[in-house]
Amino acid sequence: MRNIKWGVLGTANIARGCTIPGMQLAENCELYAVAGRSLDKAERFRSEFGFERAYGSYEALLNDPAVEAVYIPLPNSLHHEWVIKAAKAGKHILCEKPLAPSAAQAAKMQAAARENGVLLMEAFAYLHSPLTAAIKAELDRGAIGEVRYLENAFVTSDYDLSNIRMRRETLGGSLYDLGCYCISQAVWLLGEPEAVCAAADFSDHGVDRLTTGFLCYPGGARAAFTCGMVLPTGQSRRLDRLQIHGTKGVLRTDAEFNQAGRLSYQIVTDGQVVTRCVDAPQNYSLEVAQLGRCIASGEQPHVSAAFTLATARTMDKALAAIGY
Repeated sequence: MRNIKWGVLGTANIARGCTIPGMQLAENCELYAVAGRSLDKAERFRSEFGFERAYGSYEALLNDPAVEAVYIPLPNSLHHEWVIKAAKAGKHILCEKPLAPSAAQAAKMQAAARENGVLLMEAFAYLHSPLTAAIKAELDRGAIGEVRYLENAFVTSDYDLSNIRMRRETLGGSLYDLGCYCISQAVWLLGEPEAVCAAADFSDHGVDRLTTGFLCYPGGARAAFTCGMVLPTGQSRRLDRLQIHGTKGVLRTDAEFNQAGRLSYQIVTDGQVVTRCVDAPQNYSLEVAQLGRCIASGEQPHVSAAFTLATARTMDKALAAIGY
């Protein structure tokens, strides 16, 4: 297995705290280049993580012919621009979720990737987790019967206004930042819904702080989600929850999205509780390694273009429902 030379477009916290440490763990990843809005920022990342090169602009990194793939951790509002520029530069792309603010933009980004012969994968790291695979396998084998109701939640502490998550111009808000996890999880496990209802509580600056909604499926199944940034400020608190109710029983877990380590879920049928465990590596390393195999040996992206569009269409409906 050959190594892929990666470049990172940006010095965001998600890159520093999650994805770059994952890249260091991925067996087929070479940390080649990093770019920031200033050379000083990029140099700090180069020194901290051991990149070979640092660039003071994103364009300079894309112009480096040695870069094979780029990871884009930029604010949601910049994904469309830089995915298309990266595709035109001939770079394979891993772009942070949500890939785009709308399904229409996601489709244009995917078209740019196809036209330039590069791969584009949305960075839903948790979908690479063995926990997600185990839960999907349980549903597929009928462990809880026919699914009738799924409920999930992702709620965190709030942030001050300097954070891009709290600013509308950077496409912040709980639905974009956290709800995309809840909605993508429902789409991954149950498929694309036929209708979506949602309501939200907004900040004084027009950003949704708390959004709840439900997804309607053919045959009567329903999924309900809650996402929010309303827990005590500065305490790094969070709530992650998943329950799936079927005709034979219930599957539930409180494992966090993107949690690594020994994780568990429970299946309850006929009053009997069975706890099953999986060992989950660092999820961000899994997505980087997987896209690397796609580039080097022809695997198909685990987070497919079709799945990304199905999730984006569902997000479109939720965003329209709350008027965002």
